[in-house]
Amino acid sequence: MLLAIDIGNTNTVFALFKKDQMIGAWRCVTSVTKTADEYAAFFYGLSNAYGYKDSITDIIISSVVPETHMHMRQFCQSYLKSTPLFITQDLLDIQVDLERPDEIGADRLVNTIAVIEYYQSPAIVIDFGTATTFDVIGRGGHYKGGSIAPGINLSVGALAQAASKLPKISIKKPEKIIGTDTVSAMQSGVYWGYVGLIEGILQRTITEMNENDDILVLATGGLAGTFKDDVRLINKVDNDLTLKGLYSVFKKLKT
Repeated sequence: MLLAIDIGNTNTVFALFKKDQMIGAWRCVTSVTKTADEYAAFFYGLSNAYGYKDSITDIIISSVVPETHMHMRQFCQSYLKSTPLFITQDLLDIQVDLERPDEIGADRLVNTIAVIEYYQSPAIVIDFGTATTFDVIGRGGHYKGGSIAPGINLSVGALAQAASKLPKISIKKPEKIIGTDTVSAMQSGVYWGYVGLIEGILQRTITEMNENDDILVLATGGLAGTFKDDVRLINKVDNDLTLKGLYSVFKKLKT
């Protein structure tokens, strides 16, 4: 059984794969101070509660937080008796058309692998994480580059922190554009402002790609479903895209 782990800036996701099926996935808050024992308590507590008793034979990890690697590696070796494989660009059979390919995050490369395996190219992947990233996969599966914008939670937090009279709000679609109190006005500005940001970047990206074929726009990440209905350029939401990509990488490395 394969354990795939995606370590993001905000959350860390553990997913179990048996054959070609993802049979369970759990997330916890990413913390650079989290110990191997804490990872074990979290993982065993949930996986055992769901009845997954089979032994883990392999572990593959995508991470954008290097400070977590020591404790995560210790958890895998001490508790799961397996040395994890951390994704690096040289392990992936894709062409990266960047001036500095080593700067790209592992999650963005893994998402590219998932698009090639499960969907089509050309494509644009929007990942709603701590940052909102737009990744362009060209014809033939080449990673062409993209854009990085502040995530919506960062924007909400910065707004509340910088303006003393503005509260911290939840992210939700308001009933009306015109807010009638501070909270509804902020929710309108944040939500529809973000819709405008996404649509603007997508439209300009599609124009710049200059592809004759249809371009798949695929959204992933925790808030992807929140915006799908109002961003008409989004074709599909796949919240498991990175985990699927990790499984695809694992299969290719084992053949």
